[in-house]
Amino acid sequence: MLSAKFSKLTDSSGQLQSSLYDYLLAVSSREPTILTQLRQETAQHPNGGMQIAPDQGQFMALLLRLMGAKKVLEIGTFTGYSALCMALTLPPDGTLTACDVSEDYTAIARRYWQAAGVADKITLHLAPAIDTLDTLLANGQADTFDFAFIDADKVNYRHYYEKSLELLRPGGLIAIDNVLWGGDVADPDITDDPDTIALRNLNQTLHQDDRIDLSMLPIADGLTLALKR
Repeated sequence: MLSAKFSKLTDSSGQLQSSLYDYLLAVSSREPTILTQLRQETAQHPNGGMQIAPDQGQFMALLLRLMGAKKVLEIGTFTGYSALCMALTLPPDGTLTACDVSEDYTAIARRYWQAAGVADKITLHLAPAIDTLDTLLANGQADTFDFAFIDADKVNYRHYYEKSLELLRPGGLIAIDNVLWGGDVADPDITDDPDTIALRNLNQTLHQDDRIDLSMLPIADGLTLALKR
């Protein structure tokens, strides 16, 4: 009976029916105006599909509040929506280290961070994220971050995960975006797409990783939560 009801909630891709998703947002979204403006501007961008959904941003902000997080790492910033969701939640002495390689994308982010009054909380590193993470580790920041969000190039997800795990304190949380990859990770006929293979391998690795407690959620394109033991 439950599966029959669930089938009425989702479309052929497994996502919520659009009318139900609209209802979900109508009764739960508390998106500040500055976030709405950023999300709407990004939606007009040629790569606007890279932006996280508002319900995911609000969920991540809630996680930060539950944890009392003060020190956050973001790998893949794009136009800054997820960073802004988190920075608005952090306390006055909270910090967010953002990693990206695009000056064009992050110029939009900087504009909104400044308008929202949180630019002083965010340090943006425009460099390959692996290099930034190695620098953070070399500077003695292992075991100091409360939360890490990974949403960048998929083929490097495993490397980002391993380095984020080193940087996180015990009890810290990693959130990994796009782990369902539009359903492709579960399609056995897809065997030659590097992104799909990388995500599939990461999902299998995390399932067996005894360094973490694990939950994979069907939020947006799939969100894995990995709690460092």
